[in-house]
Amino acid sequence: MPLPPHTVSVQHIYEQHHSWLQGWLKARLHNACDAADVAHDTFVRILGGRNAAQILEPRDYLATIARGLVIDRYRRHAVEQAYRQTMAERPQATAISEEDRAIIIETLVAVDKALSGLGERARRIFMLSQIEGLTYQQIADQLQVSLTTVKKHMIRALTECTLIMAGL
Repeated sequence: MPLPPHTVSVQHIYEQHHSWLQGWLKARLHNACDAADVAHDTFVRILGGRNAAQILEPRDYLATIARGLVIDRYRRHAVEQAYRQTMAERPQATAISEEDRAIIIETLVAVDKALSGLGERARRIFMLSQIEGLTYQQIADQLQVSLTTVKKHMIRALTECTLIMAGL
């Protein structure tokens, strides 16, 4: 049975541009293993799409996807570092299993991704509420905005977090 046209297109792009992509990534990441991982993830992303036959500039397309994956990788690393640092500052009585640790980090990465899509004010309001524990009125007073503005931004932030978490 012949392969679907999309799969054939991805295969063609892979054969023509995989080594270029891996070299391009290696020059940016300075690590052959990380470059191979991101190149693999890039083609998995394309394979999961439906428009490979319509890609007119494969290298530009691959580079765009790979850049996003590298940014996600750096973001995840930063979240993991912050988590490790926070855990190191806690009393040793706090023991978390590797499975729970992985779930916590995945959740933190998802929330970070959701918040990065918000504007600065919405992100600040969310952090003041959820991290600092301020009431909506305290946030409104501190930022010199209306209570309605705080509520509007919190609804948006919580909606984004919920949508991201639903995708986990």
